[in-house]
Amino acid sequence: MANHKSALKRIRSNDKRRLRNRYYAKSMRNMIKLFRNLKDKATAEEQFPKLTSIIDRNAKRSVIHKNKAGNLKSKLSRYMTSL
Repeated sequence: MANHKSALKRIRSNDKRRLRNRYYAKSMRNMIKLFRNLKDKATAEEQFPKLTSIIDRNAKRSVIHKNKAGNLKSKLSRYMTSL
């Protein structure tokens, strides 16, 4: 266990940040899953900008790496064009 006040505060703030990051990452994964289950190209084209903005926001918040965000957007756009 930590011995300093600052270390105790760091533990508390890390726990808060970890829970927040888990929420953002899980909600992003759920949206990706819903997007991959779409069969209609029109709805996919409508949903794609919202999904990419969420992915970019998570990359900006360092929930995911920026290269992972790029890879995800690339794969999802490839899926959208294949519909």
